[in-house]
Amino acid sequence: MSVFSAPAFDQHELVTFGADKGTGLRAIIAVHDTTLGPAVGGCRMFPYASEEEALHDVLRLSRGMTYKSALAGLPLGGGKSVIIGDSRRDKTPALMRAMGEFIHSQGGRYVAAEDSGTAVADIRLMAERTPHVSGMNDNEFGGDPSPSTAYGVFLGIRTAVRHRLGADSCAGLRVAIQGLGHVGYYLARHLRNDGATVYGADLNEANLRRAVDELGVMPVAAGEILTLEVDILSPCAMGAVLDGRSIAALRAGIVAGAANNQLATADDSARLQDHGILYCPDFLINAGGIIDVHHQRIGSADEVKRSHVERIEQTLAEVLLRADSTQRPTHEIAEDLARECLRPASGLNVAALRVAG
Repeated sequence: MSVFSAPAFDQHELVTFGADKGTGLRAIIAVHDTTLGPAVGGCRMFPYASEEEALHDVLRLSRGMTYKSALAGLPLGGGKSVIIGDSRRDKTPALMRAMGEFIHSQGGRYVAAEDSGTAVADIRLMAERTPHVSGMNDNEFGGDPSPSTAYGVFLGIRTAVRHRLGADSCAGLRVAIQGLGHVGYYLARHLRNDGATVYGADLNEANLRRAVDELGVMPVAAGEILTLEVDILSPCAMGAVLDGRSIAALRAGIVAGAANNQLATADDSARLQDHGILYCPDFLINAGGIIDVHHQRIGSADEVKRSHVERIEQTLAEVLLRADSTQRPTHEIAEDLARECLRPASGLNVAALRVAG
């Protein structure tokens, strides 16, 4: 398997493969860019169909983390790790400790946090073998950064609603959420509290039932959620759900979700624009989690962390305005802004993006 010729390879600084026979661990760590600081990103566990698929995912995810941290004004680089396996069947404490040892072998170039398929408890097990983990401080969520991710996405939705519909809340709007796990559940709660009617789907029946019973979410079959006639679609599961076929079938005017890499290809941002759909770049609005992790690492007060997450609104508003004025896709605008942050010679003050330029 060639890394350098992989389609998602983007001049990554480090790609490491790890295996442990005793626990069955098979994992990949990818560090994309450390221009702004150490690479921090979640550790995902997923039953990839092949090693090539796992490599593709970790390369795309780590690149997205670079742009996410840059736009959020964080002194962090982009990294990610993936464990090949079913989190409900293959996960064991020994495997998580072995993953901690693998992370430790990178000498601090990569710092892990929870992600899809892992939880704070898993990060605590990794911490028995390495100090290079984050996102497990004692707070009302036990260190889980997912609620901050959900809050940032909610702010992104509210900003998009204000921009497209001229409304100051989601009251009376219909929102479809694909994925009601760690982030989707908290997002649904924000939206319900804001007056929205929320439809939801999840392959995990327990996740769906909790959202229905506790939040009044309207259940929808997983195969129907993307094509539901709603005001807002919020993908909060796996990535690459927006491609030529699915975009043509969308019946939502706004797409704003927490899932990483929602666009299957770079061309899909233009496809959304051509269909008149306002797309909120995922790596911009789902940055609440990495902002949370950063403030846990430096010991910030909760109000400081929350204020930082709330800057997502201002940055997205600037991206939407620039997209309107230039008639370019929002995803391209957001990537351009992130790349500017990564050019030390440009003289751009990263903090400026925190207040939308």
